[in-house]
Amino acid sequence: MSETFRIAPEAQGTRLDKFLNAQRPDLSRSFLQTLIADGNIRVNDAPRKSNYAVKAGDTITLEIPPPASMTVRAEEIPLDVLYEDDALLAINKAAGMVVHPAAGHASGTLVNAVLSHAPDTVTGNAERPGIVHRLDRDTSGVMLIAKNDLALHELQRQFAAREIHKVYLALVNGIVKTPRGKIEAPLSRDPHDRKKIAIATMPHAREAVTVFHVLAQAEKYTLLRVEPETGRTHQIRVHLAFLKHPVVADSVYGKKRNDLGLVRQFLHAWRITFKHPLSHHEMTLTAPLPADLENALDQIGIAIGAL
Repeated sequence: MSETFRIAPEAQGTRLDKFLNAQRPDLSRSFLQTLIADGNIRVNDAPRKSNYAVKAGDTITLEIPPPASMTVRAEEIPLDVLYEDDALLAINKAAGMVVHPAAGHASGTLVNAVLSHAPDTVTGNAERPGIVHRLDRDTSGVMLIAKNDLALHELQRQFAAREIHKVYLALVNGIVKTPRGKIEAPLSRDPHDRKKIAIATMPHAREAVTVFHVLAQAEKYTLLRVEPETGRTHQIRVHLAFLKHPVVADSVYGKKRNDLGLVRQFLHAWRITFKHPLSHHEMTLTAPLPADLENALDQIGIAIGAL
């Protein structure tokens, strides 16, 4: 896979590895440094070192060599299917389930389950067949999976064009005073912890926009309807923490301890609206709130029926 970046004047002077890490936060800085050392990243078609200070007008070419072949096995893992046809599978992903195999998660993933449920799903990346978007491991909710190439490419196009509307439910700490709002804060990999994302002010940080609406409030909590306009890693969690109202039980960006007995963050991909990749008919799919989150709302007297 090859990508090209052109350096804007405001980014001049940034280290090469740091610039690329901001553009591709899914790639660790150490991995990028390895690519640079191996000659897979070039500046103006010439090799450079990781500490090279980029200049306005530079053209950076990033080549990611194909990964070592990984055999992904089908595993009989139950799936909560919301919708299925010959082109599309939509599931309500359980909290705790990793989307695709990776280091430390070679099995037990959504992909392993999909290959058992729909063994003909071989489209796209061999290690991530049918996957067009992701949810964090401890975020539950609706996910779309393409079952053939036409569906894969069309859903990828819709996501890239921001034509897919996603709605999350998030219970946050504190009483949010404004009934609705928009958070516009660019994101980048946290320079002090590559596993985390942070609000960034550097010019090459990635745009991130999140809209929220207050649905209900009780005790010291607020239930929000959250609609991300962009799809950055950890976007909702980071933006709500930036608002000083972190997601309840978010141990990374908020407080691990909570009074509701939750062992994972209260964040649920509740609803998604998109066009069917083949018929192009508009569809809206809703993933019911799982029992742990419903129980948390019951404890503070927020009725699910009001959603």
